[in-house]
Amino acid sequence: MRIVIAIIFIFIHLASFAQVNRIEPLNWWVGMNNPNVQLLIYGNNISKKTVRIDYPGVELIKQQQVENPNYLFLDLKIHPDAKAGKVSLVFQEKGKKDYVKAYELKARDAAKRALQGVDASDFVYLIMPDRFANGDPSNDRIKGMADQSLNRDSMYHRHGGDLQGIINNLDYLEELGVTALWLNPVLTNDQPLTSYHGYANTESYYVDPRFGGNEAYRKLIEECHKRGIKMIQDLVHNHFGTEHFTVKDMPMKDWVHQWDSFTKTNYREQVHMDPYAAKADKDIMLNGWFDRHMPDMNQHNPYVKNYITQSHIWWVEEMGIDGFRLDTYAYNDLGFMAEWGKAIDAEYPKMTYFGETWVHGIPNQAYFTKADKISQGIDTKLQGVTDFQAYWAINEALNGNFGWMDGVVRLYNTFASDFMYEDPYRNVVFLDNHDLSRFLSVVGEDFNKYKSGIAWLLTTRGIPQLYYGTEILMKNFASPDGLVREDFPGGWKNDKANKFTAAGRTEKENEAFNYVKTLANYRKNNPVLQDGKMLQFIPEDGIYVYFRYNDDKRVMVIMNSKQESVKLQTKRYQEGIGQYTQATNVVTGANIENLDELDIPAVSTQVFELK
Repeated sequence: MRIVIAIIFIFIHLASFAQVNRIEPLNWWVGMNNPNVQLLIYGNNISKKTVRIDYPGVELIKQQQVENPNYLFLDLKIHPDAKAGKVSLVFQEKGKKDYVKAYELKARDAAKRALQGVDASDFVYLIMPDRFANGDPSNDRIKGMADQSLNRDSMYHRHGGDLQGIINNLDYLEELGVTALWLNPVLTNDQPLTSYHGYANTESYYVDPRFGGNEAYRKLIEECHKRGIKMIQDLVHNHFGTEHFTVKDMPMKDWVHQWDSFTKTNYREQVHMDPYAAKADKDIMLNGWFDRHMPDMNQHNPYVKNYITQSHIWWVEEMGIDGFRLDTYAYNDLGFMAEWGKAIDAEYPKMTYFGETWVHGIPNQAYFTKADKISQGIDTKLQGVTDFQAYWAINEALNGNFGWMDGVVRLYNTFASDFMYEDPYRNVVFLDNHDLSRFLSVVGEDFNKYKSGIAWLLTTRGIPQLYYGTEILMKNFASPDGLVREDFPGGWKNDKANKFTAAGRTEKENEAFNYVKTLANYRKNNPVLQDGKMLQFIPEDGIYVYFRYNDDKRVMVIMNSKQESVKLQTKRYQEGIGQYTQATNVVTGANIENLDELDIPAVSTQVFELK
């Protein structure tokens, strides 16, 4: 009996003092451009406490109670003379002993931001971490997490890929010519189902332990930076997962958008720019939930705005992130995104970010970008977009009809509309990604079309992005999307073949890999294909010709979308050719002694460096 009483006494004693379960951000820094930071304090009835701070250079501006007594929000100002160290947060309540929590202020590390900024000089490689490589089988399942699935035969279950698996294969990526990695979200996703993809995060400051946690992420970024490879973090402003602690126990009722009954977004970006849009339609687009397990965050709520923005700044400062990809951009409140952009730019002038704009029509896409030319009225600060218009155009160029409006005309027309962007070179061009059918399948497994698309990707304007496995001819259609999220062969110990090595690839796979590698490394070493100017000619009879040029070099790209080879008379393109008389085929190395007439094989894109 005495033992039981003692245990109860100890439990009550601890409960009365251990009020704080979380403080977020986990830490902060001295010397930030914005001296203000808002701490979210979470704990049982923590609002009963008052907080005192006595630390030189740190001022508690305001303590804010909200509807839920389990939350306190502390507004701190960190003055320029503040030093790095442990700040004591003293929680006080009448009749109870003071409770002290240490909050760390760190010194900033400028070296982490040495590579910051992803631009047209980069070649981005997109990885879904759960499906790339399993470098640490010990973290395949984590006790206590909701999703305990581990089944590589199921497209909906976890497969065990992790960040160590990526680290183990950095040599492969470096050989391919990759200069930046974009990982699908790595934050903890403790949802009970389909948690592998990461787009319903349940934590804001922790990498999923099944990927290796924060330390594995730090190690990956450090190893990438040693090789000159940048890290792009995938951010989701629009929604959290339903298991996020701030959703399960919300600070206030309007933390997320709530409806009388479940209301899904209508997925119609047109309401942003439609001069006749019904307010009801716009409300559903912006405030409806993306899915049942993805509650829509209320981006008009100042606490939500601070919580989201500060978490993103934290990842940059803590880990050395070089760029952001912003998920489901069109579903966000554009006023908030403008505020977010200003906050990021103020701390990191070299930081770049691009938004997913899965929309239809060039004006609709340009509408969301920074200082656009079509008068949307809000400078969202969005520097670039995932260029879906170019994606649909290259597909039509390779698969479309021929005649007066042949497929390549849409490609030409798309780039002719680049006047709508402040800088179209900041747009990310791609052939496929984790939501789309794989490129090889889209072109009917036609290897010539595949190579033609790769050549376009690595020579056109913008930032090229390759989806993992495209270089080894992975295929499938996105119906459902899990089919295009298969494991990279060789990423698991007992895989039958290791496609990370030339010996493990078939002859055709090696041809594809080497084709990508050759063009990507040529691009990497020749700024003319990065920030060089572009000159294009109106397509004729299925032939599309464009040039990339600067003061040092000139590259001529010829896309023949027809099923037969052509002898191309080049007099029409003299403006691009200029005084050059010879050329070298960038892929084959073959020399061309006479530029007056060029043999262009059927269904191919030829890349020539003019001499």
